[in-house]
Amino acid sequence: MTELTPLQNLWLSETMRLREEHAGPLDDLEANRIARSAGGDLPTRIQRRALWLAERNGQTHALKHWLQGARLALIVLAVLAVISGAGLAFAALGDGQTPVNVFWALGSLLGLNLILLLSWALGLVFAGEQGAALGRLWLWLSEKLARDANAAQLAPALLLLLQRQKLNRWALGVLVNGLWLLAMLSALVMVLILMATRRYGFVWETTILGGDTFVAMTQALGALPALLGFSVPSVEMIRASGDAALNIESARQAWAAWLVGVLLVYGVLPRLLLALFCLWRWKTGQAALHLDLNLPGYAQLRERLMPTSERLGISDAAPEQLHRVESAVSDLQSDGALLVAIELDDQRPWPPQLPKTVNNAGILDSRESRHKLLEQLSRFPPARLAIACDPRRSPDRGSLALIAELARSASATRVWLLQAPPGEALDAERLGDWHVALQQLDLPFADCAPLNWLETGHD
Repeated sequence: MTELTPLQNLWLSETMRLREEHAGPLDDLEANRIARSAGGDLPTRIQRRALWLAERNGQTHALKHWLQGARLALIVLAVLAVISGAGLAFAALGDGQTPVNVFWALGSLLGLNLILLLSWALGLVFAGEQGAALGRLWLWLSEKLARDANAAQLAPALLLLLQRQKLNRWALGVLVNGLWLLAMLSALVMVLILMATRRYGFVWETTILGGDTFVAMTQALGALPALLGFSVPSVEMIRASGDAALNIESARQAWAAWLVGVLLVYGVLPRLLLALFCLWRWKTGQAALHLDLNLPGYAQLRERLMPTSERLGISDAAPEQLHRVESAVSDLQSDGALLVAIELDDQRPWPPQLPKTVNNAGILDSRESRHKLLEQLSRFPPARLAIACDPRRSPDRGSLALIAELARSASATRVWLLQAPPGEALDAERLGDWHVALQQLDLPFADCAPLNWLETGHD
């Protein structure tokens, strides 16, 4: 099975629960049996069952597509954030032909960011859902870019899983603050580039406020940046800039350093600290994620995955499509040899003369006999398994699925295509269909009895 992270295992379990809730129970006999034989507590078995079903039905592949789409959506949003930040810088400073109103520039650079930051912080305290619009945009883009029909329940399942531990607010916090951090960094870099390549003069203008007000505001805003080494215009510079842009290099540099420092301290650093804080809460909160076993979809699995008689168990489901057979018993101790036949008619004598070391599992001709044998094999897998088939029958999907399921229960498997009874001939085209189907399953086959191989492990 595909190696997934603990979060992805929980995510797929929730996805399969939603799918069964909306579309009805899945054929899960083999999945349940594998989960029971693997052992562990109920959540572990539920996750193993879900992973097996997701592998079979395509949800695991869809998850990979969804994650690729999510990364592409994140790149798109990041590019938009960088472009938006650069646009803020251009809007704030202009082309250098006219003096820059420092407080108008500051409002252009920080106004929307600070308003949305305050809105996010208040929402985090009182509702916990701030950033949902941006989160929904990201999820929508992720789904569109994934382009996989099996991904329909992935986004709802992830939201439900995260909401139980209120992790969605921190995931959204990382997204929102991370994108705004990119925008502010882009604005900061573009401001530095523009100031390095153009000559800007700085003024402040007002009709109703006095000069002392701007002096106090400038010094108050520059106090924190000054601790980091950014210069603050002197009182004389601030007052003189109220009449016209000072054509003095030291004044231009002081205003430029003040503007960059304020942007860094009040624009970049808050978003950086909040993004790191949300990331820390997200990382630590993942350890508390778990399945809600009280949900009907999980509660119904308790008896199937942990029967009352043994509090162990697993169930089984025939695959919808044939896969390359790989033994699933590597972690179990396999021993002995077994011969089993599938749907033989009464005209053929069975079983053949077997060595003492080879056991006969009889003929599987009913649903009950199949389930009984598969349950036994899940507990006591054979080292060698020979499956006898009558090639006069067509290799239908059910027979091939059963052969694949039996093969997964043994360390090594061979298929015995029986000879036709005396007086009959095998249909060459049908025999060819058997060969093609078994080659697709990657199972060795022959038309002679593999009794020596069953007994000794060698031909």
